[in-house]
Amino acid sequence: MRQRSLIAITAALSAGALTLTACGSRDSGDKGSDANGGGTTVTIGVDAPLTGDLSALGLGIKNSVDLAVKTANKKKYVKGVTFKIDAKDDQAQPSSGQQNSTAFVTDKSVLGVVGPLNSSVAESMQKVLDDAKLAQVSPANTNPALTQGVNWQKTKARTYKSYFRTATTDAVQGPFAAQYVYNKAKKTKVFVIDDKKTYGAGLAATFSAEFKKLGGKVVGTEHINPDTKDFSAVATKVKNSGAQVVYYGGEYPQAGPLSKQIKAAGAKVPLVGGDGIYAADFIKLGGAAATGDFATSVGAPVETLPSAKQFVADYKAEGYKEEYAAYGGYSYDSAWAIIEAVKKAVDDNGGKLPDDARAKVTAALQGVSFDGVTGKVSFDEFGDATNKQLTVYSVKDGTWKAVESGTYNGS
Repeated sequence: MRQRSLIAITAALSAGALTLTACGSRDSGDKGSDANGGGTTVTIGVDAPLTGDLSALGLGIKNSVDLAVKTANKKKYVKGVTFKIDAKDDQAQPSSGQQNSTAFVTDKSVLGVVGPLNSSVAESMQKVLDDAKLAQVSPANTNPALTQGVNWQKTKARTYKSYFRTATTDAVQGPFAAQYVYNKAKKTKVFVIDDKKTYGAGLAATFSAEFKKLGGKVVGTEHINPDTKDFSAVATKVKNSGAQVVYYGGEYPQAGPLSKQIKAAGAKVPLVGGDGIYAADFIKLGGAAATGDFATSVGAPVETLPSAKQFVADYKAEGYKEEYAAYGGYSYDSAWAIIEAVKKAVDDNGGKLPDDARAKVTAALQGVSFDGVTGKVSFDEFGDATNKQLTVYSVKDGTWKAVESGTYNGS
């Protein structure tokens, strides 16, 4: 998810619809009556895979947004406003994401949407939400084209002004991984595999470009069908290629079995991937073969950040069944960015929501700046996160351990 020139790699660390529709009227445009009387209810939509292979990540997103909403309500952070969430399952499918977007737009109490997880799903949602001036903040999308246009490598152009993200992009993450693999792990021959999806293919492309620029050699490439679990053919190709490492652009449901089958074929080389494989389920699926594999992910480990201590404690206290996972902190910050934007819209309108609340919230998001769970939260002219920190993790003793943390600036 990133671009070129790795600055300061420092050895690192260890280690939640509103349909609210309250009892009041919903005839007031973007405003809904609070069921408890007096005040307004504002819904924050959540779009994520709540079922299926990627639900471990999606449920962490939903729960973290839920926690942000509960925190804002306890603090009475926006006077006269009660927040609720409406979480919808996209099953990691673009068609479902688009349907969910239409539902969010129809519910006038929704003033912002957190999600989705997948860049391909985001592609199906952006225009629907943007046409309605409904803000969207993703904690996990990394494809650069979502904010900078399809020709981002040559000419950056923002297409949708309602779209923001708190995660950094593949224009940074891919090269960051390449520099770690080449400069730190001292691997010069790589076999590159991707799942042909928006996220995976984009990540693999940025990794490959940087790896070759550094002097490394791509000794083979392959695309897999994410709907299959038999990777024996590609595993054999990896073995015969002489690769010292495999880079996989995709997600953990395929990456775990792929790693396992590559080792079983006789290629005792590590598999490296992006934040899409940084999940406990990757290790479960890969078994012992996952030991020594690597992943890059956005930010620093939440557990190590002083700014995240309260989030971690509050998440545990709420008793959510699922872990906050890789994007929990970013999901909380995405929701809080929307809450901050709602607050500004209310404050600027004499203490109540303006009639054009959606447009005002989207405009306010551009100028949001606060100290969040993951560090400083703000957005650049494209709606991208200004925080571009990344971490490399390795599987050791059956868990992910942080190896390096750093910041990567585009060249």
